[in-house]
Amino acid sequence: MDVIQEWSGSLACALQAALRMTDEGFANRLGVAVHTVATWHAEPGAVLGPQVQQLLDTTLEQAPDSARARFRLLADVTAVLSRVGDPAAQALRVAIAVVTREDEVLLVCRRDDGGGITWQFPAGVVKPGASPSTVAVRETLAETAVHCSVRRMLGSRLHPITGVMCDYLLCDYLAGTAVNGDVVENVEVLWVAKSSVTRFIPAERIYPPVLKALEEET
Repeated sequence: MDVIQEWSGSLACALQAALRMTDEGFANRLGVAVHTVATWHAEPGAVLGPQVQQLLDTTLEQAPDSARARFRLLADVTAVLSRVGDPAAQALRVAIAVVTREDEVLLVCRRDDGGGITWQFPAGVVKPGASPSTVAVRETLAETAVHCSVRRMLGSRLHPITGVMCDYLLCDYLAGTAVNGDVVENVEVLWVAKSSVTRFIPAERIYPPVLKALEEET
């Protein structure tokens, strides 16, 4: 059983990301204001009040096993707690692989813990000291059985929904047949036309340099 001795903004954001919730959804789940959740993203080292600590404890206890597993991976509790208050603390970081093959791009359909699904690019958590490029290639293979290589970095941003720092990498297909390599997390893996990607992922949720790169290659 996961036990958090003291919740910080970083850990609260890790739980939000593990549950795959927006700021609004997470605030509603906890019964707090949306701006409170936004404050946790802005002040990751802040130690949260006793009442909020209890709300987060309960939410973690009630989370599905898949979300708890993601939380452990994202938070790395001991490392995060040891850095509370340290300005040099690293934010949660994810490498996102935009894998292209001729006029197609690779997508995965993920389950969320609310019973719905979302289409996304293959991605994986970048642990301290790891290379985003290595993570992008490795996680693409693990999730989809597709071998790829990184062509170039498209940029980085703080994700507007999850609050996680994201590194976007444009990748070239090398080999392999796309299959669902993680039936617990994902529903389907699919090559889609670059020109149709916004039918699967709303344009406003796609990092603009990603859309630009796909449009340039169409």
